Amino acid sequence: MPASPTNSPSPARRSVLGAAAASVPALLALSGPAVAVPPAVTTRKPRLPGGGDLGPNVIVFDPSTSGIQARLDEIFKRQESAQFGTGRYALLFKPGTYHGLNAQIGFYTAVAGLGLSPDDTTINGDVTVDAGWFDGNATQNFWRSAENLALVPVNGTNRWAVSQAAPFRRMHVRGGLNLAPTGYGWASGGYIADSRVDGEVGPYSQQQWYTRDSAVGGWRNAVWNMVFSGVEGAPAQSFPEPPYTTLQSTPLSREKPFLYLDGAEYKVFLPELRTNARGVSWGSGTPRGTSVPLSRFYVARPGVSAATLNQALDEGLHLLFTPGIYHLDRTVEVRRAGTVVLGLGYATLIPDNGVTALKVADVDGVRLAGLLIDAGPVNSPTLLEIGPQGAAADHSADPITVQDVFIRIGGAGPGKATTSMVVNSRHTIVDHTWVWRADHGDGVGWETNRADYGVRVNGADVLATGLFVEHFNKYDVQWYGERGRTIFYQNEKAYDAPDQAAIQNGAMKGFAAYRVDDSVTTHEAWGLGSYCYYNVDPSIVQHHGFAAPTKPGVKFHHLLVVSLGGKGQYERVINDTGAPTSGTSTIPSKVVSYP
Repeated sequence: MPASPTNSPSPARRSVLGAAAASVPALLALSGPAVAVPPAVTTRKPRLPGGGDLGPNVIVFDPSTSGIQARLDEIFKRQESAQFGTGRYALLFKPGTYHGLNAQIGFYTAVAGLGLSPDDTTINGDVTVDAGWFDGNATQNFWRSAENLALVPVNGTNRWAVSQAAPFRRMHVRGGLNLAPTGYGWASGGYIADSRVDGEVGPYSQQQWYTRDSAVGGWRNAVWNMVFSGVEGAPAQSFPEPPYTTLQSTPLSREKPFLYLDGAEYKVFLPELRTNARGVSWGSGTPRGTSVPLSRFYVARPGVSAATLNQALDEGLHLLFTPGIYHLDRTVEVRRAGTVVLGLGYATLIPDNGVTALKVADVDGVRLAGLLIDAGPVNSPTLLEIGPQGAAADHSADPITVQDVFIRIGGAGPGKATTSMVVNSRHTIVDHTWVWRADHGDGVGWETNRADYGVRVNGADVLATGLFVEHFNKYDVQWYGERGRTIFYQNEKAYDAPDQAAIQNGAMKGFAAYRVDDSVTTHEAWGLGSYCYYNVDPSIVQHHGFAAPTKPGVKFHHLLVVSLGGKGQYERVINDTGAPTSGTSTIPSKVVSYP
């Protein structure tokens, strides 16, 4: 006879079993002396330790270390062209003065000082990014960073020729800064925050750039879209010619957490929230904020399970991901207010079975920083989720911050995700992200690395500073929350659309790069650009780059669209406003304000 669906005993059999169980003590009493029945054994996992070794791919130098240059050169040789390789490195310099170094920085390499202030760690030399590996083209110089150092460049100017996902944070350049590669080839960056450049910044061939809460001695030029907020010495606002967008302050900012040494003890510094910020946070003595000892972090190494990571979080530990690649068979869930999740050396999280890699509860003060989330081969509905659906708590006094958290679908292999990042929690600050559906590398194709949506914002009062989102099959950014603000947006539409029908959005030609939902009554954005390069079918027409309801409270400042080499065209800039791109010339069409 087939078993019942639950394989449970029949009611009659359950009653017999119950009676038998009830009679056990009586049977024991009748058969002899009483027998003690041992209590059930409960197995508890041992508590996880905090702190510990940072692993083999965190290389720590001090001024007395021998062979520093040789070690730097060795790592650069491995990483210079390893765009989709597995190497991950953090190069950390203890406080002190270093002489005659040229730290060339390749893929998945982070260089940082271990002082509380950038001026605690001085390199008389350079921290360099150039594009020799790619014939002088810097448009693929991704996934690298420099933080918390003072530089005295050998020839007076440091070269940092990068594109997306290459932050330059909390740096003091005692000289100038050149953002272009040798030979002034193409470059498509970039991001500077909380930094002081005593001399002039020369972007030269850089197509766009965002600088926040910094100080510069001058700014040489602009190509398409240069945006500044809270920058002392920034050029005056002059969009459309030259295309400078300048805000005197940043409405809200809280700098990224960073590892430092307090004597011999590692700690993580958590900078305080600033309102209407301008200039660097560290310019007048000790920076304002709090410190957390490394002993309160679970120091993760590649191979750790998601279950262990969640156990550490549940036990009240923060997470520090050392450099490497982490495969996740379940979601890492951050539930506790004030939790810090910090990655070193582009620590990379990969969901293997279609789960969401990382979720944050609707709680105050969580800080996510320094991570790369790589889509796995099984489609994930989302890769990063900030707050659950319907989140409504007020976090204005202590917002969730997402900083240098980058998302990639494809490139390192096939990956899929319906929506890459979803922000449900109110007052979240997204400070520098690059959300990228790969247009080159392995596992790339219109359906192979399918990803319909890049970023969806449902929460109210969300602020994005430095938003880079590219190549999604449908909308790159969708904004449903009220009172959202974006300062700087960079986008390219998907290169690989096979034909006009593939991007058709009902009666609309294409999906906007940045869409504010018709239900929204208040939204504001400054300095936005969208580019198309439909190289598979150059006849594709995109109606507009930006879509928004026409309401008094919905305001856009300084927008542009560009057809790269005439591969596809835009009919308008925003809604039905703005001149079309035309021909084969790569000349932006601009709108100063909308409506």
